Amino acid sequence: MFVRRLLSSFYQLFTPVAALLLLLSAVNTFASEKINTLEKSGFFSYEASGVAIRGTDTVAYFTQGKPVAGTDEFTTEWQGATWKFVSQEHVDLFVANPEKYAPQFGGYCAYGVFKGQLVKVEPENWTIIDEKLYLNFNSSIQRTWEQDPQRYIEAAEASFDGLLAE
Repeated sequence: MFVRRLLSSFYQLFTPVAALLLLLSAVNTFASEKINTLEKSGFFSYEASGVAIRGTDTVAYFTQGKPVAGTDEFTTEWQGATWKFVSQEHVDLFVANPEKYAPQFGGYCAYGVFKGQLVKVEPENWTIIDEKLYLNFNSSIQRTWEQDPQRYIEAAEASFDGLLAE
């Protein structure tokens, strides 16, 4: 009798927990956004804003050699995100060849993709390698990235599409 009551109590507790875990796993089965638009929302969380790479002009990395904040005056839509720029010239360059200027891995942290995670970035942490832009999470991750970027790039390229589908 004691065992039966113990099992009954276990199932009463287990069923709601199992249902919650199933619900959470179902939520995580939706595909991630192809372009990183994550912005800080609250103390520890991030939400999609719809704006690529936190509003930084992606062309400026190539033309000015540094991150520059874009403006609402010069924008375009590409791959479901709004891209901001400092000038119409930068918009035109991007529209003519977005694959050239858009950051690799959809603007997610390049080292994070290597580690199997889609992570937000800080636009100040960047590298151009073989004429491709790579962004990273923070300056500490950037220093790690710079130790062996070719190895990280190869591994990240092999896993990125799978991460989007998770």
